[in-house]
Order: sequence, then structure tokens, then C-alpha cells
Amino acid sequence: MTETERYSALMSVYDKEKPEYLKASIQSMLDQTAPPADFVIVCDGPLSPELTEVLEKFRAERPQLFQIVPLEKNGGLGPALNEGMKYCQYSLIARMDSDDISMPKRCEKQLACMEDGDYALVGGTVYEFDGEVTNIVAVRKCPERHEEIRHQARRRNPFNHPLMMYRKEAVEKAGGYQHMPLFEDYDLWARMLKLGYRGYNIQEPLLYMRAGNRMYARRGGFSYAKKALRFRWKLKKMGISTMGDFFVAGLGQAVICILPNWARQRFYRKVLRS
Repeated sequence: MTETERYSALMSVYDKEKPEYLKASIQSMLDQTAPPADFVIVCDGPLSPELTEVLEKFRAERPQLFQIVPLEKNGGLGPALNEGMKYCQYSLIARMDSDDISMPKRCEKQLACMEDGDYALVGGTVYEFDGEVTNIVAVRKCPERHEEIRHQARRRNPFNHPLMMYRKEAVEKAGGYQHMPLFEDYDLWARMLKLGYRGYNIQEPLLYMRAGNRMYARRGGFSYAKKALRFRWKLKKMGISTMGDFFVAGLGQAVICILPNWARQRFYRKVLRS
């Protein structure tokens, strides 16, 4: 691996994660055809003994690779990733969630895009699965080219956060993850696009993402609707979207939020996914 191909993997884990999910997620990054040269894992608050054991086993096997960063209290994904970025040794960072599974060539393909184009953000398609990875329930494909990405950002998140590779310096110049509950990633992309940073989405699946009932339940209720409208108003004030976008996307999301969970799940899988 050349110096330009070296990258840091960045993960956050909290106490509610299942140890077997964490183990499989980490292993999927170690099994990459272009594996990370640096692996930063942030413990977002105290972890269970079982989760701690998983992390300590990996660190004992590869002490030069893993950096385990403990936080005293659980502060949420955005703050945890901001803290973890401080420890990342390389300009390129590959995000990884603690319960998803990367496909073997994921990072190799993203690195090739980073080298071939002037991109600060490279994403791709995800397979959403429930239970076993063979049980694919939906496919989330994002727009490929920068102009299409910029257009989709007006109303929908143009990237799949769990598999993003980005340039550390660009993220820092945009202000990193900021307090925007449930929309920290979308908010970051919007600020980066506003600054002129370019993005690209590989048009093939690169990651298996867990998508059980809990994922859709988190996107329901009046509290989520209120947070969504607040964020969409920020997009309008930033100039990313228009007043028309605000009403169309905001009203649509508010309606989806008040649907029963089974109906919301069906809508996401049948309308907003492939």
C-alpha cells in the first residue's frame, strides 16, 4: 500500500451494541482488499464487559493498528466522531458503523475514486438487510455525480453515511459534525457542498446495513418531525434548498413521521429504496 492509499478507519460504539455485531463489523474492515493502516474506535460512554472484551482482543492482536478512545459519557454519534477524527493519522477516513458489514472491495474502490477525481466525499450503494446478510430487504442507491448529488441534497440525504470515505481536512474546514440531532451527517454534507467540495457515489453495493424495525421506529413521532423541519429550515437558510423544497420535503417527512411503524417501513422500502 502506497502512502497515498493509506487511510484511517473510524468507528463509534456504545453500550447497547451487540458484541457479535461489533466483532463482525470490525472484521469486515480488516478483511478489506485494501485494509486500513489505522483503526480508531471511540467508546461513546462506558461499555459492557462483553463489548470491552471484543475491543481488547482485537487490540491485543494488532496493537499498532488499533486506537481505542474512551469517552466518560455517551454524547451521541456526531461528538464521538469529532473526537475520533482527532486521533486519525491519515487524511483519508473511512467511516464504519459498529453493526454493519463492509464488502471486501469497498475501500479499494473508494480509494481509486479518491485518487482519480477531485473528491472530498466518496460514498456508494448499501444493501439493507434484516437478520442475515442474505435477507436483503432494500437497496439504497444515491446519485452518482456531483451535480446530481447537489440537486438531491435539496430534499434528501445524498450520501449513505455508514460507508462514507472523506478527507479529514475538508470535514474540519466545514466545521465537523455539529449539533443537529438525527441529521448530523446530512448537515455536514450540506455544509461541505456549500463550500464547494465535490462528491461522488459509486453505483454498486459496498456495504450491508442492518435495517430492522428499530431503524424505522427512530424515524417516527412528532419529536422526529420537529427535528426534521428544523433541519430543513436550516437547509433553506443556507441556500441549499428553496422555500418550495422546504414545504415539499418538510410536509412529506412530517406525514411519514406520523404513520404507524409498519406503514413507514413499507413506504421507505417501496418508495425511497430500490
